[in-house]
Amino acid sequence: MSVKPEDQLILFKNVCKEFDGAEVLTNINLYIRKNEFLTLLGPSGCGKTTMLRMMGGFEMPTSGDILFEGKSMLDIPPYKRRLNTVFQRYALFPHLDVFDNIAFGLKIKKLPKSEIENKVKDMLKLVGLSGYENRSIDKLSGGQMQRVAIARALVNEPEVLLLDEPLGALDLKFRKEMQLELKRMQKTLGITFIYVTHDQEEALTMSDTIVVMNDGIIQQIGTPEMIYNEPKNTFVANFIGESNIIDGVMKRDYLANFCGRDFECVDRGFDENERVTVVIRPEDIDIITVTEGEITGKVVSVVFMGVHYDIHMTDADGADWRIHTTDFAPVGSEVSIKFGPDDIHIMHRSMYDLA
Repeated sequence: MSVKPEDQLILFKNVCKEFDGAEVLTNINLYIRKNEFLTLLGPSGCGKTTMLRMMGGFEMPTSGDILFEGKSMLDIPPYKRRLNTVFQRYALFPHLDVFDNIAFGLKIKKLPKSEIENKVKDMLKLVGLSGYENRSIDKLSGGQMQRVAIARALVNEPEVLLLDEPLGALDLKFRKEMQLELKRMQKTLGITFIYVTHDQEEALTMSDTIVVMNDGIIQQIGTPEMIYNEPKNTFVANFIGESNIIDGVMKRDYLANFCGRDFECVDRGFDENERVTVVIRPEDIDIITVTEGEITGKVVSVVFMGVHYDIHMTDADGADWRIHTTDFAPVGSEVSIKFGPDDIHIMHRSMYDLA
């Protein structure tokens, strides 16, 4: 989807970065729109935090340029950039109370006392900490400290908030609550959030746009739905959710062959008899009686996950299948599996596929 230049808040142009001669970012081209929640998602060492640090002014690219509203920001020092950063470890001042932590930047700017009080009060309300003004930092929970860190970053009214795995230190319950809170804050404020994480669930829950990275290269850019339902390569399919990945052949448009059988699908635009990679999500597979299915196998393990069973099946050809279903099948039982044309996703083979 094309975006007007005036809607491109931040633009990476052919950005590369090396550390000690090793390239950690390769030819990054990316635009970030105004008022969107964009997530840089990938495993540790993929380059996502380096990109965030370059936007914040804490790292410089080896080559290429980074533009803010059409102008290079490389010569602008961090404190003059219209961005603020929230770190995983909060970086709060332990000797200051909640109010003074949030007000710190405003006091540096020498704003009037009444204006500072009003801004801090508004931020406390936004992050759900009204009444905590005089609370000591060491009396706060991890989730509350993270809210103070976010309030301190937002009180200066940045155009962009950079968040470097800010929920990583929280337990699961608070992390899920904060995911929804962050999205609510972003919508309320109407500013751009750029979020770094290795957690696929966080990315899918909060983002307008997800940028999937690996080895310093952007693998795919898209909405959460697009990234999940239409992965571009095997790395994305494996990293975002769980997948059954099978070698196949695209016989013609809308017809793929895998597991020794032909299956109708909804994909087209491939060469006839092109070798392809087939992706089927575990939740898109149904277990049926042996006499009704085309692919039959034996159940080798069953794990109850609360809302579904995670079933592993090995078919007659020795291929492993993962199935998420509310139907129970005991270990050792013989079953067949079923999926429809819409459940099959066909990809061109890539460097991540075995030859």
